[in-house]
Amino acid sequence: MKLGDGVEQAIHCVTMLSRVSEDGVLSAAALAEFHGVSTSYLLKHLQALSGAGLLDTVPGPKGGYRLAKQPEEISLLDIVLAVEGPAPAFRCAEIRQRGPNPLPGRYFAKPCGINAAMLKAERAYRAELAKVSIADILADLEATDDGGIAARGCAFLDIHERKTAR
Repeated sequence: MKLGDGVEQAIHCVTMLSRVSEDGVLSAAALAEFHGVSTSYLLKHLQALSGAGLLDTVPGPKGGYRLAKQPEEISLLDIVLAVEGPAPAFRCAEIRQRGPNPLPGRYFAKPCGINAAMLKAERAYRAELAKVSIADILADLEATDDGGIAARGCAFLDIHERKTAR
């Protein structure tokens, strides 16, 4: 299974936004600059995160994005579903019923074993993503960072964070 680039960008942006002060926001342009990605492509994913209730959007020239929930309340699954949508990665088209010399329906009364296996794997994958919160990601980072990553983020926030009324 291949997730789109937007998933990685969205997770990193949510992580970055978790470091914004309570009355602060970051613009889509600032988030795109920090991560070295296209603003227009990132904006689509930020809007999806906002639509899913994970981000708050503050309109206007001094506006931007901030978390709508606490980092411990946002799972990786929440972000993946916001960006990729809720449909399973594998969608059985029942091709076993196509082609020449089709068999009668009685041969297909039981669900396709391939579909069942793929859906089982998807449930396991989603369950694992649901167990990991943005707070968990931050804790792992703090445990391994020698200070360089935190310093880079803090320096960027000092320049780009916009203060607004909550």
